[in-house]
Amino acid sequence: MKLVAIISPGLEAEAAKELYELGAAEIQPLPRCVEFQVDLQCFYRIHLRSRLPFRFLREIARFHCNNPESLYTNAQQAFDWIRWLPPSKTFKVDVSGTSFGLTHSHFTALQVKNAIIDLQRSSCGKRSDISVQDPDICIHLHLHNNQAVLSLDSSAHSLHRRGFRPAMGVAPLKENLAAGLLRLTNWDFSMPLVDPLCGSGTFLIEGAALALGLAPGLHQKFLFTNWPDFDTSLWEQEKHLAQVSQLPKQQLPKIIGCEKNSEIANQAKSNIIESGLGLEIKIQNSHFFDLELPNDKGLIVCNPPYGKRSGKEEDLETLYNELGSFCKKKASGWNLWLLNGNPNLSKFLRLKAKRRIPVSNGGIDCRWLHYEIN
Repeated sequence: MKLVAIISPGLEAEAAKELYELGAAEIQPLPRCVEFQVDLQCFYRIHLRSRLPFRFLREIARFHCNNPESLYTNAQQAFDWIRWLPPSKTFKVDVSGTSFGLTHSHFTALQVKNAIIDLQRSSCGKRSDISVQDPDICIHLHLHNNQAVLSLDSSAHSLHRRGFRPAMGVAPLKENLAAGLLRLTNWDFSMPLVDPLCGSGTFLIEGAALALGLAPGLHQKFLFTNWPDFDTSLWEQEKHLAQVSQLPKQQLPKIIGCEKNSEIANQAKSNIIESGLGLEIKIQNSHFFDLELPNDKGLIVCNPPYGKRSGKEEDLETLYNELGSFCKKKASGWNLWLLNGNPNLSKFLRLKAKRRIPVSNGGIDCRWLHYEIN
């Protein structure tokens, strides 16, 4: 089957590597997504183990579309809707992109919905209900250059959520972005991982989960269990393999976070416990200048404020200056990776970046900066 993984901008190549490692084929990174092909077993595996995608779309039809009428007709005829969407199941339609005469996403979605419902009525005498929040089937339509691509979304929500309810800070880092950024550091899981500005603990949780080989999809709800080609035995087999591939927790290096704000530090501790990693990650409630680093050289990662969603730029100059001083004083021989969305602030680190990788954090143009601390 042909799939598209929706990816945070800047992480497409890293997501392609992850999909290759999990057995995908015909992989093609594109802006904000990766196209690839899988068999059913690999389809289940990537849903269980991949950490970077927001969602997966399974292509079911592709056709020419240049007006509402052609969309209605072609969408109705393009797929075996009665088998895949019987009237007993609920559904919703999401739309991305535009085409001639189809520029309003709500109207476009309505055309697809009506095409399916009318077919159900004529074939079965009854129709499916629409469920925006909790559908059995989620249909995705993408329009571009008078071409339409119909897909099935395998989940009703973004996969950056890991199956537990984290307490969120002021400007939270999405889990899949944190996982992708950590992969870009080439951290080999043998050295300590430290976040001196850990916020709600996302980098630390994703780092520990990555090192342990924890499968983020084990606790997710997937819509493909409602599809007629769902293979229960194959799915259970892949779930078992994902569980037994996890490493013993005692093999982890030291993973430490520091947070000055006591309320946010408590949020981080709560998130770590919720994630099942309460014994593997330590949180210190203090200014990072009071943080004693492990003796082994390691990796520092952080996502300090940019002055856009939290903090005023003029107040953050001191923070960046102090962070740079901390690294020079206490982290000689370490590597620092810092996510920065404001180049006016990063200069106050007084450090020279070795690499600058463009990424997007919630629509903010950022750089994942790498510093070798001497």
